Amino acid sequence: MPERLSETALTAWRAFLGSYAVVRDQLEREMADERGIPLSWYEVLLQLSQSPAGYLRMQQLAEGVFLSKSGLSQVATRMEAAGLIKRELCPSDRRGVNAVITPAGRTTLRGAAGVHLRGIRAHFASHLDAAEVAAVSRALGKIAAAEARSARPRPAP
Repeated sequence: MPERLSETALTAWRAFLGSYAVVRDQLEREMADERGIPLSWYEVLLQLSQSPAGYLRMQQLAEGVFLSKSGLSQVATRMEAAGLIKRELCPSDRRGVNAVITPAGRTTLRGAAGVHLRGIRAHFASHLDAAEVAAVSRALGKIAAAEARSARPRPAP
């Protein structure tokens, strides 16, 4: 039988999941209501804009926006139809595809950034003091780093 988690650990887990779901839903609603785009579109545009060249390989972009490859493909198809991104073959590897932010995508991102930042402030940061923000950042960073290390492929012996 698996070892039981402490009530404190289970309570922390439930609080993490619940707060993530509530805040993400609120950010999603605000982005749709005020800018007419899904939050996932904003996140794709943000990732692409932060790339020095303005493009990323689809696999890398999927990891950055926490979507599966097929999930990102569906999002990218809609965003391409809206003129916010375009997909191009990777010049160095014809099997790869790059997502490229368009001028219209940059304009959309600039218009949506204030909505997103205001939402993060209102629904997340305003509920925590500076020490709590630092503690949450450290704790979640620790988890992300440990899981990233464990997810790396191990070399064959």
